[in-house]
Amino acid sequence: MALLVIASCQLMVVLDITIVNIALPDIQRSLGFSTTSLAWVVNAYTLTFGGLLLLGGRVGDILGRRRVFVFGVLLFVLASLLGGLAQNEAQLLAARALQGVGGAIASPTALSLVSTTFPEGPQRNRAFGVFAAVSAGGGAIGLLAGGILVEYLNWRWVLFVNVPIGLLIALATPRYIKESERHPGHFDIAGALTSTVGMVLLVYGFIRAAQEGWRDTLTIASFVAAVVVLAVFVLVERRSRQPITPLHMFADRNRAGTYGIMLCLAAAIFGMFFFLTLFVQNVLGFSPLAAGFAFLPVSAVIAVGAGLASRFLPRYGPKPFMVVGALLAAGGLSWLTLTDVDSTYAGSVLGPMLVFSLGMGMEFVSLTLMALSNVSPLETGAASGLLNATQQVGGSLGLSILVTMYGTASRNEAQNQIPDFLAQATPAERLSFRRTGLLPAPWSDEVLTAGVSASFVMAAIFTVLAALIAILVIQVRPSDLERLKGGPVPGGGA
Repeated sequence: MALLVIASCQLMVVLDITIVNIALPDIQRSLGFSTTSLAWVVNAYTLTFGGLLLLGGRVGDILGRRRVFVFGVLLFVLASLLGGLAQNEAQLLAARALQGVGGAIASPTALSLVSTTFPEGPQRNRAFGVFAAVSAGGGAIGLLAGGILVEYLNWRWVLFVNVPIGLLIALATPRYIKESERHPGHFDIAGALTSTVGMVLLVYGFIRAAQEGWRDTLTIASFVAAVVVLAVFVLVERRSRQPITPLHMFADRNRAGTYGIMLCLAAAIFGMFFFLTLFVQNVLGFSPLAAGFAFLPVSAVIAVGAGLASRFLPRYGPKPFMVVGALLAAGGLSWLTLTDVDSTYAGSVLGPMLVFSLGMGMEFVSLTLMALSNVSPLETGAASGLLNATQQVGGSLGLSILVTMYGTASRNEAQNQIPDFLAQATPAERLSFRRTGLLPAPWSDEVLTAGVSASFVMAAIFTVLAALIAILVIQVRPSDLERLKGGPVPGGGA
């Protein structure tokens, strides 16, 4: 029962990264988001979640994991309730940010509770296996669950659904999970705040540039402030006795390269799901439920890629899979750039999505292995936590860059479409355009498709960068291959 409680929390937290994606078109229509500002619905959650993830684990170690776990779950429940009740953009984004804080407290504490609740050996291994499976499959479950909730209820229920689940978890935790031993230490509040604020400023700068252009005063100010705050973050971490981001972790070239690869791949993954969701629903005309089912093959093929990598890693090592996986992802994204308003799901979306997913499956196993290689037992948590935090921050930063590409390309396409629209539009359509500045379908479909294609070009560039990092930075020694042959590969059987 304890494992059910812990796994349910992890599923709830991971699921919320993707469950909102399917609801994005409905949220946009309901609260009046622009396509560029809509990215904040995703980024508000992932930035606070990724930025505070390491601090959340430290809080649990010092104050008691069960106590902190329950607090994180209840904070997540409160934020979900507020988000479901949101009446405007600001209220929803504030709630999503608060959700990220709750998730950053609950998720790492949940993983620690697996270690303290289950005895070492087969029982703990099975528990870790369930936890890993939930973490890997939660994204796909979120897409399908989001489709069902939006189709039969409305978009608010992708947030409301967390309330009863979270309350049950909070009530069951004291009964089935014992409190863990506390450990002395201090909180690196300054490190957590400067890293999170710096990334928020950086992401805001890119999204602002998509809306107002690169010469906008606030855009420039955001980038300057981001550089200053992130520089302060590095200074804080170098002087801290217990830094939230142990900088010496980056001294190992393989681990530093692994984090760089994850940063690039996360940028591509988040962007692909965000823009492909908009394309499938707004251009192809899929309902939310149909869109949820459309993404299900992704999880199956990721599992295939992970299984292949797990099987052959002991023989060939992780580097070939890191290179091939990134190049497959680049191929899938390049294929997606060919989509247009006449594309179909079977002919233009499914194939590239499967190629992309196969590459990602190979990458996830290899990256997990390299992140934890040559790490002392005391720093395993920090190494894996940094990989998770890098994924969230990379996804947020990458999505904001892709939104900038989308904004530029869609504005240019809109200018190209206006003469054709004015020549064919009815008087009522012209009047509506003068009032709103928005083109109706089918012209709006052309605009969205042009922006989406441009974003896929940038996402493909990110994956090519990941392949280059793998080729130039990652060096696997013969002793590492011998170690792989002697034991199981992390992530195997995903």
